[in-house]
Order: sequence, then structure tokens, then C-alpha cells
Amino acid sequence: MKLSANRREFFRAAGLAAAGSLWARAAQESARPAGTLSSRPRFLIGCCAYSYAKHLAEGRMTMEDFIRKGVELGVHGVDLTTYWLKSTEPAYLASLRHLAYRNGVSFSGAAIRTDMCQADPSKRAQELETIKHWVDATDMLGASHLRVFGGYPPEGTTEEQAIARVAEMMKAACDYAGKKGITLGIESHGGITAKASTMVEILRRVDSPFAGITLDISHFADNPYAQLEAAIPYATQAHIKDRFSSNKEPIDLERVFARFARASYKGYMSAEYEGDEDPMTGVPKLIEQIRSLCRKFSSV
Repeated sequence: MKLSANRREFFRAAGLAAAGSLWARAAQESARPAGTLSSRPRFLIGCCAYSYAKHLAEGRMTMEDFIRKGVELGVHGVDLTTYWLKSTEPAYLASLRHLAYRNGVSFSGAAIRTDMCQADPSKRAQELETIKHWVDATDMLGASHLRVFGGYPPEGTTEEQAIARVAEMMKAACDYAGKKGITLGIESHGGITAKASTMVEILRRVDSPFAGITLDISHFADNPYAQLEAAIPYATQAHIKDRFSSNKEPIDLERVFARFARASYKGYMSAEYEGDEDPMTGVPKLIEQIRSLCRKFSSV
């Protein structure tokens, strides 16, 4: 049946309006804080290369070995702590990406060191270029998340000054990363990120859907569970440990996972083992705790 010109024009306009509505809805959802896109939590099991820091630093494990270890552990994704990458040459990064794909493992992200609190503007500019370099490397790996640090305010720097410096740099970095679809997660790691309230204020000023928190659950020293609850809605990745860094007290992981579920978090719950036991035996134990809790609290 042939449609009249008027009817064809009507359906074409209706289709464009519907597409516009879908794009508008997607844009609205991408601008929401992490963890609010739908009501169902979705936890993926991950492992950070940092869990094997001793072996990687001493040359007893390569990044290729770590990717294969992820297969052995049965995780969904591995996070590449970049301290032990051989280089950022495209051919090397492509080889890691191919190895992971052939083994059915995703890259949950990459992690770098940064210091955004420095007083010298030229040094902050250098840090921004470093972040951009690693955004490019993360893109070549096929990952969508890069962990960054806020840093420690130098002597004589007020909290307000440090917040302003970090927010300014994060905003510029997220503008660059967002063009590649990469999210920057500033880690709760002491210094200017020692408090959830400070991290949330930084994100408020950055005001980007490509900015979030890499939530290391071990680093909040004062009233940690309340601070975790305040930070979780902004989490774009989670680093899971079984003890608090400040006092080595055990973390109630069930309590923590319940809070992530309540916030409808979607993303990786990545083991970042720092215990005294050899990682070869300590990491699998932590992964099993994570696996059990993911089954309990997640739709996956």
C-alpha cells in the first residue's frame, strides 16, 4: 500500500520526534549522579592489578600474567594499575586488549597517580597533560574508566584553595575524556579526598557526567560508614578491601554492599588486596567474599 505524501511526511515527523525524545531522555539520564539510572543494582566482580603489587614490582608477574590470573579467578573485569605497564606504545596496548578479549575478560578501567593540588600552575598544567595522555592510553585499551588522585594540599594551602584547584583540573580533564566516552573517577585516598563532603563538593563544581568517585572503601577514617553512604551515589567504580587503612579493623562488607545496593550502584566491585598474606592465596579469598555478596545484593 502506497502512502500519500502527507501521510509519509506525518510518519517521518513522528519518527524524528520520537528519536529526539529518546536522545533527550538519554542526555538527562547521563547527567544524573552515578547509581541513579534505574532502581536495580548491578555489581560486576573485578580485580585490581594492585592486588598483586609485590609480584608485579619484583618482576615475578607481568601484566599479561595478571590478565590470565583474572581468568583463573573468574572475574568479569580487571583494572590495570598502570605503574607496571611496559609502555603506552599503541602496539603494546593493543596486544593487552587482544589478550583480554581472547580470554573473555573486560578492562574495568585503568589507574594512574596524579596530584591536582600543586600550587604551581605550570605543574598543574603538566599534570593535566599527563591525564590526557593516559586518557588516550585508556581509550586504546578499550576501557571506559580512569582512576585519578586528588593529591595532598601543600603547606600553606587552604582546603578551599585545594578544592578549587582540583575542580578546575578535573573539569578540563573531563571535558577531554568525555569526548572519548571515558569517565574519570577521583579516588578516596587521603589528602584533599579524605572526606566524602570534600569529594562531593569537587564533583558539584566539575558538573560533568564524566566525573565520579573511585570509591576505595577503606580510606575514610572518621565515621567511615556514614562517609561511604554519602559518597556511594557518586561512585563510578569501587575498590573493595577487607580492612580499614587507618586502624586495620575489619570492614563489614555486607553492610557496605547493602548500601551500594540501596543506591542502585552499577559497576565493578574490584578487589584491591593489601593484606599480609601472599596475594596468590589472599586475593582468591577476597574475591570469593565479593562474589558471594554480589550474588546476594545484585541483579547479576
